[in-house]
Amino acid sequence: MIDLTGTHVLVTGGSRGIGAATALAFARAGARVGITYRQRRDDADGVLERLRALAAPGSYEPVAIQADLADRAACDAVIQEVVRALGGLDVLVANAGIWPADEVAVRNMTDERWSRTLAVNLNAVFFTCRAALRRLGSGGKIVIVSSTAGQRGEAFHGDYAATKGALIAFVKSLAVEAAPDVTVNAVAPGWVDTEMCTDTFERDGGQVRRTIEAGIPLGRVASPSDIAGPIVFLSSDLARHITGEVLNVNGGAVLCG
Repeated sequence: MIDLTGTHVLVTGGSRGIGAATALAFARAGARVGITYRQRRDDADGVLERLRALAAPGSYEPVAIQADLADRAACDAVIQEVVRALGGLDVLVANAGIWPADEVAVRNMTDERWSRTLAVNLNAVFFTCRAALRRLGSGGKIVIVSSTAGQRGEAFHGDYAATKGALIAFVKSLAVEAAPDVTVNAVAPGWVDTEMCTDTFERDGGQVRRTIEAGIPLGRVASPSDIAGPIVFLSSDLARHITGEVLNVNGGAVLCG
C-alpha cells in the first residue's frame, strides 16, 4: 500500500465522482486532504465527514472550500487557505471540470457554451496550477485530469474535447518548466460511472451504456476508484521519475476508433 502519511493534498472538484474517490484514497494512504467544490455543499460535507473518519485522532482537520476556480482571485485564495488549514501543500490534483451532456455541433454552438467550458475546464486549471506552483516545494506533484476525448476528439462535444486536449499540451509544457522540483502528469479517463454521466447511461433503457461498454476492451465503465488509484500512484514516490506523461485509465477505449 502507498504510504503518504503527512502529505498535504488538495483535490479540486472533490464533492463527488472522481474527486471524492480521489480525496478518500489519499486519506486512506495517510495524507492530509482538502477539497474544493463549487455548489454541492451537502455532497462536500459528506466527503468531509468521511475524511474526518479516516484521519488519525488529533492529526489535522480536513477542509472543504467553496470556490469558482474560473476566477483567478478565488484560486489564489483557495491555495492560501489550504496551506493555512493543512500546514502546507505537496500535491495538487486538478480534477474540477464540466462535461456538457447535450450534443451540439460546432456550427450551432453558442458563444456562452464555448466560453463557459473553456473557463471551467481550462482557465481554472491554469489559475489553480499557477497559484499552487508558488507554494509547492521540491518533491511537489501536480496531477491533472484530462480525458480520452482530449486525445482522439469527441464529435458534438468539441468544446469539451478542445479543453481536455489543451490540458495534455499544458501538462507536457509545465512538466519541463517545473522540473526538477515538481512533477506534472495527467490521467485520461474514458467513461466513468459518475453522476455526470447518469443521464447518458440511462438513455434508451440502458442501451446506451451497453453500447459504450461494448466498445471498451475491458468490457466495463470505470468506477471513480479506478481513476483515483492511478492519481495516488502518480502522487507518490513510486512515480518520482515520471513527468509529462498521460496515463490512460479507460480500459483500452482510447485504442478503439
